[in-house]
Amino acid sequence: APRPPLPYHSLTLICQLSVLSWVDKASCVSQVAEQLMTIAYENGVNLFDTAEVYAGGKNGYFIFYFLFHLYLTRAETERGLNRKHIIEGLRSSLQRMQLEYVDVVFANRPDSNTPMEEIVRAMTHVINQGMSMYWGTSRWSAMEIMEAYSVARQFNLIPPVCEQAEYNFFQRDKVETQLPELYHKIVPWSSDDYLASCGIITGKYENGIPECSRASMKPYAWLKEKIVSEDGRKQQAKLKELTTISEKLGCTLPQLAIAWCLRNEGVSSVLLGTSSPIQLAENLRAMEVIPKMTAGIVTEIDHVLGNRPHSKKDFHQAH
Repeated sequence: APRPPLPYHSLTLICQLSVLSWVDKASCVSQVAEQLMTIAYENGVNLFDTAEVYAGGKNGYFIFYFLFHLYLTRAETERGLNRKHIIEGLRSSLQRMQLEYVDVVFANRPDSNTPMEEIVRAMTHVINQGMSMYWGTSRWSAMEIMEAYSVARQFNLIPPVCEQAEYNFFQRDKVETQLPELYHKIVPWSSDDYLASCGIITGKYENGIPECSRASMKPYAWLKEKIVSEDGRKQQAKLKELTTISEKLGCTLPQLAIAWCLRNEGVSSVLLGTSSPIQLAENLRAMEVIPKMTAGIVTEIDHVLGNRPHSKKDFHQAH
């Protein structure tokens, strides 16, 4: 029987699950990326994500785009969010992908060396030139997003419409306490990267560093250090406890992690970092777990994690 379609949010109907086209080895990009995008599209995914630096920029050749994210990130030779990099970076990426425009272009991480007005003016320019429909921020603070919005309103420019933030079991404060103030006032939707922890939350590092894992590669020595650290070991212990909850719900730990992210009403879409068709198919089935995320289950997860941030709503209820 055909699988039911994925739920969608506003801004030209964004599905709740999106795909990050991150393949570690450039030689594998063509074959793997095509398989991943086909599986995602056939399952209703309409939001695909790539960046200038993913697989040396080669991912763009193999992805077909419906609602598409493009990151303007800090490449080795072109750093920052100055006007020159934003315009030239987006133009060259469009040429590689053989596209006239993308739907959303993201400013990945704030740039303290570039005035906010220059960033907002450059983003307004690429939109007015038809190179992108919208622009958004990625890993910006609530204060920085507010500054961009204020600059846009002051000079009659185009403000950002979305923020992509790191959000998972161990990164909660920003999405749950800082961004809610902006959701209904400034930023209409958010896309959250639950796998930004590079696979730690999947539980695959519970018994050490697997030989073919990302943490075993030389460029990811920092990830290995993070996993074997004291905090890393504590996280793995908590993930082991959460596995008991996932087994009770009849799902895998990654599926539980994705469903947990989507239970937050402020999250419009969760970005899935995946490198194999099997992994993607498993992650997409997380939608079946969402109805099982009852208040009792969420409380049980909070008890295991012990890191639930206190919002203004909690403060007012307590007083």
